[in-house]
Amino acid sequence: MNKFKVVIEQDEGGIYVASVPELPGCHTQAQTLDELNQRIKEAIELHLEVISAK
Repeated sequence: MNKFKVVIEQDEGGIYVASVPELPGCHTQAQTLDELNQRIKEAIELHLEVISAK
């Protein structure tokens, strides 16, 4: 299992934004931290699938 550092910020409107510095272009956003956690996991999985398909 790979581990990645995830950077979480909150924008002016209260929306949480997560990005993975090691995976350029891998980011997502959500209203809650629970939702954000699930979405960033999915985004990482999809990003890795795309990379391995190349």
